[in-house]
Amino acid sequence: MRSVLFQPINLGGCQLSNRITMAPTFVAYNNFDGTVSDATLEHYRDMGAGGAGMVVVENCIVDGERSWFGRLLRVDHDNFLPGLTKLSGVIKEGGAAAFCQINHGGRYSTNPNLIAPSPIPAFDWPEPREMTLDDIKEVIQMYAQAALRVKRAGFDGVEIHGATGYLPAQFLSPRTNKRNDRYGGSLENRMRFGLELVQAVKDAVGAGYPVGYRFMADEWMNDGLQLTEAKVYAAKLSAVGVAYLSVTAGLYESMFTEDKIALSYQENYMVDYAGAIKEVVNMPVIAAGRIATPAAAEKVIDSGQADLIGLARVLLADPEWPLKAKEERDHEINLCRTKCDSCLNLVMQQKPAICATWDVERKKKFRALLDK
Repeated sequence: MRSVLFQPINLGGCQLSNRITMAPTFVAYNNFDGTVSDATLEHYRDMGAGGAGMVVVENCIVDGERSWFGRLLRVDHDNFLPGLTKLSGVIKEGGAAAFCQINHGGRYSTNPNLIAPSPIPAFDWPEPREMTLDDIKEVIQMYAQAALRVKRAGFDGVEIHGATGYLPAQFLSPRTNKRNDRYGGSLENRMRFGLELVQAVKDAVGAGYPVGYRFMADEWMNDGLQLTEAKVYAAKLSAVGVAYLSVTAGLYESMFTEDKIALSYQENYMVDYAGAIKEVVNMPVIAAGRIATPAAAEKVIDSGQADLIGLARVLLADPEWPLKAKEERDHEINLCRTKCDSCLNLVMQQKPAICATWDVERKKKFRALLDK
């Protein structure tokens, strides 16, 4: 038995049965109005029953009026609670802990009324309006209220999305934060939004409820956030009592460059970032990045660079990856294909992900659910 991967661990008061987590993964199964669909429920039912210790639902939007991209879930109103409650329930039925990631896109959004730390557009999208101090207070409270809804919906914990260039990362980055007030300029000021946000969320959900953080260790941009500053921020998050850091790197302007695409085909390609962050924090760290096989996952934990592993497209290809790993049936795992990217190409067009490695029956099942 793989004792390393299947040791229990506590995340801020939530006991996980093992070290395997489903990292938040956008698959575009939700309804266009931000509600949970039948396909969403089926997808997460499979994930919850596949043997992972924790499943994190991806990118639920805290501000649907100013942060939107089609087929994302919304958590900015009580109207969304019934669907979210069903969603947490199907995950926990299978034995996994259910967490929910909350997010604001800031400059990464298709809304016409974008807001961001500074008026710096992404790609050829509209220029966002620079957030006022009142905007900042309002959005922080939106996160807090969203986190409380996550708790009311029955999830075991909440995760703040602070990576991939979304709003907290936009405040942190010297590239996208050109403010000259207390939220911009020095690293201390650029960290302020994220730290105030975390504290507001923790206050809203109360003591004993885990608040995790999806953490960006490096933007992979010459003028952006780099590891040295990220480590300072990680230590601050550790000091305020975040339950875990789920470490990643890159943002949409950098991760699709030729060199980073080539890097992403390499086994465990982001694990060194997790190891660097783990050096400065006193909390569990989740590593991700092409951890495709049980042997690769064991290597991560054995190295001491991380406490848990985050699997994304690997679990889309085979939700039973953890069960098969536990039973040492590695040869039965339906492996995610290196250099495929068919699922990613679909969701970037707001089309539901259909994994190229699925058998005919699974493809038919999800297409039928999505056609409802």
